[in-house]
Amino acid sequence: MCSPAWRRIIPLVLKAELHTHTCDDPCDRIPHTAKELVDRAAELGYHVLAVTLHDHLFDIAPVRAYATQRGIVLVHGIECTVEGRHVLLLNFSERAGTVKTFADLALLRSAEPSGLVIAPHPFYPLSMCVGSMLDQHAELFDAVEINAMYTLWIDFNPRARAWAAAHGKPLVGNGDIHRLAQLGTTYSLIDADANPESICEAIRAGRVEVRTVPLPLARALTLSSAIVAASLIPTTRDIRSRRERSSKV
Repeated sequence: MCSPAWRRIIPLVLKAELHTHTCDDPCDRIPHTAKELVDRAAELGYHVLAVTLHDHLFDIAPVRAYATQRGIVLVHGIECTVEGRHVLLLNFSERAGTVKTFADLALLRSAEPSGLVIAPHPFYPLSMCVGSMLDQHAELFDAVEINAMYTLWIDFNPRARAWAAAHGKPLVGNGDIHRLAQLGTTYSLIDADANPESICEAIRAGRVEVRTVPLPLARALTLSSAIVAASLIPTTRDIRSRRERSSKV
């Protein structure tokens, strides 16, 4: 039998997707359930998934056993809106759901150092992307995302690569999964043990590599069109917000 020390010489490389959404998302119309996400990820050889709903902490407990049976480690996460910009928070407590400002984020990181903060799609031309605010809050981010939604001709990831290199931050590959068809073209390979703490620590330490290929233009247009079209349909949160505004009139 190999000793523990000998086993650790051989890297345990985990295929990971750390930015996903499911039908539980309060902001976007997502067609798949968490179990369907797990099933598709398992088919594609993934070992790690983080469910990162918009401003809502997904309870992974009911799905954890099912994911484990399929060989998937679930990481607690949220895509939090911080001063109007999206930030991925992984492996934090329920307190992550209360973060509204970068000052809140600084306090959370200090209190829970085992968590991981990722800048998702940072330089895409969307108002919710963190963009230039990365420079103001560089110390709060542990990693920078390379996003799967790009082609050979349209790619907003080079600025993310340059910023990460200039600031000594690791890169992670994510799909920002709104449709299961997005899985598989961009992902991370992480040298870590199969638990959330080890995975987050490995990323902070730079033991992570991005694997990515550009989308064919037709596929990118099909996926982005489906996501945008679904966003035009009111969500439960939209309807509730409208009712609340109407009641105040």
